[in-house]
Parts: sequence; C-alpha cells; structure tokens
Amino acid sequence: MAAYGLYTHIASNKFRSMLLLAGLFLLIYVLVFAGALVAEVVLNSGASLNYYLTRASRDLIAAFPYATIIAALWIVIAYFFHQNMIDAVTGGESVTRQQQPRLYNLLENLCISRGITMPKLKVMESPALNAFATGLNRRQYSITVTSGLLQALNDQEIEAVLGHELTHIRNGDVQLMVIAMIIAGVVGFFGELFFRTFTNLSWNSTGSDWSSSSSSSDRGKGGGGAVMAIIIAVVLILLAWLLSQVVKLALSRSRELLADAGSVELTKNPDAMITALRKIENRGELPGATSAVMELCVDNPREGFADLFATHPSVDRRVKALVQFAGGRDPGPLALPSDTADEPESEESATEQLQPPVPRGPWSDASEPAGVPGTRPGPADGPWGPHR
Repeated sequence: MAAYGLYTHIASNKFRSMLLLAGLFLLIYVLVFAGALVAEVVLNSGASLNYYLTRASRDLIAAFPYATIIAALWIVIAYFFHQNMIDAVTGGESVTRQQQPRLYNLLENLCISRGITMPKLKVMESPALNAFATGLNRRQYSITVTSGLLQALNDQEIEAVLGHELTHIRNGDVQLMVIAMIIAGVVGFFGELFFRTFTNLSWNSTGSDWSSSSSSSDRGKGGGGAVMAIIIAVVLILLAWLLSQVVKLALSRSRELLADAGSVELTKNPDAMITALRKIENRGELPGATSAVMELCVDNPREGFADLFATHPSVDRRVKALVQFAGGRDPGPLALPSDTADEPESEESATEQLQPPVPRGPWSDASEPAGVPGTRPGPADGPWGPHR
C-alpha cells in the first residue's frame, strides 16, 4: 500500500504491521521445518532426501500448534515488556517534572497545544546526541532522550526533537518499528539457537551419526541425502534471517521526512529542526545499543554500502527538504564546544600565557608590554596615565 499523504501513511503503517505479524508466524514455521530436517538426519543418517523432507513435513504438522503458541507467547511478552527490554539495553530511566523541569515542560506544552496524550519521559546517560520513541498503545508510549542531547541543544532545538518523536507516535511509525524489532529478535534468537545446536552436534558426533555412516554403501545411498537435507536446513535458516532483515525495508524512509515536517507543524520553527539535525549529525551513535534500537532514533548514521539498507535518509537530504518545503535556513555542519574541548592549545596562546603580566605604573601604558624601551607618557598624559 503506497502512502501519498499523512492519512494514507498512517493507514499504510497499520496494514504493514498486520502483514509483519503474519510474516512472523511464517518465519517461525520455516525455522521449525529446518530444525525438523536436522533432527531427522541425526536420528537416521542413512535415508534418502525424500524421506527426510517427508518426515520433516510430518514433524512440522505435529509441531504446528506448539509453534503457533510460542510465536503468540513471544508477541504477548514483547507487547508488555518491550520497553523494559529497551531500557535494559539503553539504560533509560523515567523522569518527573521535579527531576527534569525544562524537558518535562517542553514536552507538556507541545502535547497540550495539540491535544495529544503526553507520553512517558525517559533520560539515558550518554554523551551521544539522540532520542527515540517507543510503545504500542497510548499507555505505553514513551520518549527517551540522551543527556548529551540536553546539554548540546537549546530549548527550541529540544522542542523540535520532541515534536519529531511525537509525530512518530501520531503517525503510527512507532508500532511498526517495534513490531519489526520483535520479528528480528525472535528470528535471530531461534537462528542462533539452531546454529549452536547444529555446531555442538557436529563436533560431538559419534560414529553412529549422519557425518560418518557405517558402510560405504550407506555413504553412496543415504549419505548424500543427509548432506542435502542439512544444506537445505541451513539455507532455510539463512533465508529466514535474511527475510527478518528485509522486514526493515517496510520501514519507509519517508517516515523520517514526515516526522521532521510534523515537528515543524507543531513548533512552527523549521530553523530549530534544522539546527537540531545539524548538531545531532554524526554524533548519535549510542554505545552498546543494537541496530534495532538505533533504527528507532532520530538519526541512525550509515555510510557507504551500508547506506543502501539504512532506515533513515541522510541529514543532508532531510535538511534540504526542510529548506525547500518549510522555508528553513541551513547553517551547514555545526561544530560543538565538546568537539574542541580536548584539542591542544595553539603555540600563540601558549606564548601569551608565558608573558609576564603588564604593570600599570605611572611611567608605562597598560596597552604596552613591560620591558619595552621608549615608552614615555605623551603630551596629554599625566603621571597616572592618559587623561580622559
């Protein structure tokens, strides 16, 4: 479903969310079938490929209700506890008006001005400059900002970032991003579990398993079938993982442009959004955060080949859109005081610090360094310096 405007974008997000949830169950069944193939090879190493495929299909049918229950249980757990999982990764902590009056008041004013239910407010201790929104319903919505962002941005720029995240909530982008995280998480978990189990079986195998058949005739008849079954299982696992990554393509890059525009609509200040993006540019990488968490953030920097699969357009493109359509002004890349705080002092400034202080006596002008000959009071000068 293509999104041609705000309302079609919201409807498209809801439609994609339902498709992604259905896709999660499909990927679970693929993983179960791959696991059944490996199990059948371990139990009987001398059969043909058709035997393994038939037995694995029967195993999938038998495990179908259990796999469905596990997938549904995973969704329920993620629905109620995804915020706790994200907080555990990022270290975000809820704050009150008393703890962060400046930040709290800025968010509250934005919500009141548009009649928006105020989300929870969280702060994570990090020098990075970034922010993100999470939640699947009104009671769960929250906005997390880094302490570095609070220090580097002024009130108008912070308000613009908060407006950006509020727009993600209003447009339904947050639900879609969280569901994508859930799918990537469950497929990654079961994929890693499969490969760990398969590796252990390979290294700890005995003479009775699939890797060493009992006779040369078994190698000729069944060994090839076992190897092909294992190859198919590995391919299915890799395919499931690849599809879980392709899910990110459902996160349209246009959502960030719409969120920037929504921020301008809330704050009526395109310049604040532009300068906020310029300050955040290349300073948003959260240490220890997973790629799934970074995809939730205001900026998720990617360079070179990785930019082909990036879920965010570049800052330059976003700023260009704000200049073109919102009438903002682009100051270009901005340097922050923290960027030069650790730079060594120049030789000139060091020389100035080594010079002795200038004495202010009756026979020397305060504007000239001490010890320089030929400094006499001028005709209009008195014994205590120039007359004013």
